[in-house]
Amino acid sequence: MPRPPKNALNDEEEQQVLDILHSEQFADKTPYEVFNKLIDNGEYYCSIRTMYRILEKHGETQERRAQRNHRDAIKPELIATCPNEVWSWDITKLRSYQKWVYFYLYVVIDIYSRYVVGWMIADHESKELAKELIEKTALKHGIQPAQLTLHSDNGPSMTSQTISQLLDNLGITKTHNRPYTSNDNPFSESQFKTMKYCPDFPGQFVNIRDAEKFCQKFFPWYNGDHYHSGIAWLTPQDVHYGNGNDILEKRHQAMLQAYLKNPSRFNNKEPKIKKLEPAVYINPPQSVKIDLKNLEENYRQEKIILAG
Repeated sequence: MPRPPKNALNDEEEQQVLDILHSEQFADKTPYEVFNKLIDNGEYYCSIRTMYRILEKHGETQERRAQRNHRDAIKPELIATCPNEVWSWDITKLRSYQKWVYFYLYVVIDIYSRYVVGWMIADHESKELAKELIEKTALKHGIQPAQLTLHSDNGPSMTSQTISQLLDNLGITKTHNRPYTSNDNPFSESQFKTMKYCPDFPGQFVNIRDAEKFCQKFFPWYNGDHYHSGIAWLTPQDVHYGNGNDILEKRHQAMLQAYLKNPSRFNNKEPKIKKLEPAVYINPPQSVKIDLKNLEENYRQEKIILAG
């Protein structure tokens, strides 16, 4: 039988981590969310991978629900390097308890920060309601002409003349998915999935007021408390309002303190600071992919020269 690593948690420490993962505060959160929440409070118990190993040991790593696979698709080429540069919007149906009756949730999300900048719920899909939401959201966030690109799928409300005229008047560029390619709108799709897979999502609603009440609770949580994997496990609110790098620096300092106390827990490798991606894409252009590849190759060559 192989010996456990010298830096492995003992039984007492492992149980402490398991109790934290089972606590009311963290029972519905992933190890990534638990780890980053703890490190934000200056607390370090073990790595994310160790948390997963402990859960796996106790048979607690299964999916809550069956996952749905989406086919690959060619996505439009959009880039955002800061908030309020590219927004994505979509409409999803929420089921009621009455057969064939749905409520329609309109959501506008910033693809750089993942911050939900606007939403509304209605008992029908309407281009006039969509126009009202987009207009109010652009005004609320102070969008200037030629500042923003608004991306959506090819639904009837999205491609309507009403929306097109509004965007022209506001100086907002519009883009759409390719036909039959819902994954061309990945940020909106991901946000809807987060909502419908969260533990508090009821699946069905009694009436539209019930659905609105859920959304009034969900979106503040999503923006202000939800640790998002796509933005270095920060909250959308932190990134949207420019606090992300300060928080990442604070986390790094907490990790360094933990490392200095017990380097063997980190295999004697000093933790590296995490940074936000400089740009977020919907399907990066081929030229960007080539530039990134050349950058990596140049960096590798420089290391060889310096080593020589």
